[in-house]
Amino acid sequence: MTIELGSSGIRISPIIMGCWQAGAQYWAGIDDDQSIRAVLAALDAGINSFDTAEEYGEGHSERILAEALTSRRRDAVLMSKVFSNHLRYDQVIKSCERSLRNLGTDYLDLYQIHWPSGSWNSESVPVQETMHALADLKHQGKIRAIGVSNFSRAQLEEVSAYGHIDSVQPPYSLFWRHVEKDIRPWCVEKGVTILAYSPLAQGILAGRFGPDPTFEKGDHRGANKLFLAEHYPRVLAALDRLRAVATRNRITPAQLALAWLIRQPNSCAIAGARNEEQVRDNARAMSVDLSAEDLAEVDTIGMQVAEPFMDDPVPWTWEP
Repeated sequence: MTIELGSSGIRISPIIMGCWQAGAQYWAGIDDDQSIRAVLAALDAGINSFDTAEEYGEGHSERILAEALTSRRRDAVLMSKVFSNHLRYDQVIKSCERSLRNLGTDYLDLYQIHWPSGSWNSESVPVQETMHALADLKHQGKIRAIGVSNFSRAQLEEVSAYGHIDSVQPPYSLFWRHVEKDIRPWCVEKGVTILAYSPLAQGILAGRFGPDPTFEKGDHRGANKLFLAEHYPRVLAALDRLRAVATRNRITPAQLALAWLIRQPNSCAIAGARNEEQVRDNARAMSVDLSAEDLAEVDTIGMQVAEPFMDDPVPWTWEP
């Protein structure tokens, strides 16, 4: 089961394996061998697409992917990203070449601007300069398609004035739906694919947290705004209702949330996984057949959590 990435001709699975965890930085309890086995399990389960970035563990995630895909590169769609501090022309070229070395490949299927220029106190670089570098990389055959991540509607319109993009990667889940206000309509109009990250709201929609969640040192998930005291009781109530729908369909809450998301217009889900079991569970969401009534019910339940955040593009208490 695959769909086209934008108008690139590249076929991607509706569920994409997110490889931020494989970088280990900002996560707790990550094991490299488990990450490698999870990548191989993803391929065997029908997930052909893998999203990483130079910033994930300073290239560690990319190197783990390379180790896993040594003999199966041609089976995989590889997506990586250049960070906001490397958006000058020469920096983009060098970053791409470094990612190619890390990944042990001579081309990337999709190369994305990870954050807009100026994010994370980075230098302000004209997007025209960055897109010029990406266009040259594409002309050279080092990348097959161009995408962006964490861009607003206005930024999408600006970047598109300087070149074609096939994807945008925003935070998007049942509980975080800012993208539906203006980014999704633009993507539908332009034929751009939404690669939704945090589709399980960093584990919340998988039901991994109880009424008093705690986090190990170094685990960034505690900064998610959904855990704030004024919102979390509403999250827990919604999860109870979603579990009932999942049980009725003989699937897990996580599979329900993923199945809902990949049924949204132009949308795929980037789902992270620490091990083989998690990636297989994620892959099963691609074969879930929800009725129109179930989709509508799930949508309504999710919106009861998401509605207060519809004007907020950032799901965390920190700002980029």
